[in-house]
Amino acid sequence: MQSRRKKRTVPRIVSRKQKGRKIVMITAYDATFARLAEAGGADMVLVGDSLGMVVQGHETTLPVTLEDMIYHTRAVSRGLDTTHLCGDMPFMSYKVSPEQALTNAGRLVQEGGAESVKLEGGVEMADTIARIVAAGIPVVGHVGLTPQSVHAIGGFKMQGKSGIGRVQLIEDAKAVADAGAFALVLESVPLELAETITAEVPIPTIGIGAGPHCDGQVLVIYDMLGMNEGFAPKFLKQYAHLGQTIREAVTAYAEDVKHGLFPGPEHSVSMRDTKRKTQEAPIYGGPSKATAH
Repeated sequence: MQSRRKKRTVPRIVSRKQKGRKIVMITAYDATFARLAEAGGADMVLVGDSLGMVVQGHETTLPVTLEDMIYHTRAVSRGLDTTHLCGDMPFMSYKVSPEQALTNAGRLVQEGGAESVKLEGGVEMADTIARIVAAGIPVVGHVGLTPQSVHAIGGFKMQGKSGIGRVQLIEDAKAVADAGAFALVLESVPLELAETITAEVPIPTIGIGAGPHCDGQVLVIYDMLGMNEGFAPKFLKQYAHLGQTIREAVTAYAEDVKHGLFPGPEHSVSMRDTKRKTQEAPIYGGPSKATAH
């Protein structure tokens, strides 16, 4: 059954700011979570380079490669129909030159199926953003806490708390918008500063740890579902506690296997079953893109 939702195109996303309608973005890394995010009402799915920490187990996003991003973006694309798909440009894939950035952004679109790309940085990235946009690739900017600069800024710290820092972030946001980005992620900045930036730039702002005044919000799906136990920053609201649920399910499965309770007769196929001519369910199969919407 085909979805009744309209495609979340760049113009439709941008128009939400003028209409005062909030934008829902979720960060996901595979087709299953992408499918669930779309079914739940996400307008945008971001394949973030945060996968380096969430999926790969690194301490920062820096080890993530362009090949990693293409792989995960392509996987997510298979789970989406109407939701806009944005792919992160990883560390050192876009800062050498605008030409390098354009080439790699093109790969995220052509090979990964991304409909836009996201990159970190403000004033210093304006020429690069303009070059990518001029080639027909939509760009989402990202200022505030920029995780790829974690060593330079001294850790995952809130930005824009000082007067100089606030002025710089406002200039960065305006430069990103003027360069042609269609949306801007604001990460870990005081809510008053996020409110000012949101009022002064013509493009939608999408906050994470930036308060309620942004035009939209983004959370990592693993975090909002409580799967990353022990991770509880102030900005995060957990809408479920699946970490505990999953642990309990695995424990129950392990106990059933150890005591010979699984698989039971209802989970097994006998020779008699193979002789039946009635239609049987497939041995294994997940929802296809055609039936998931």
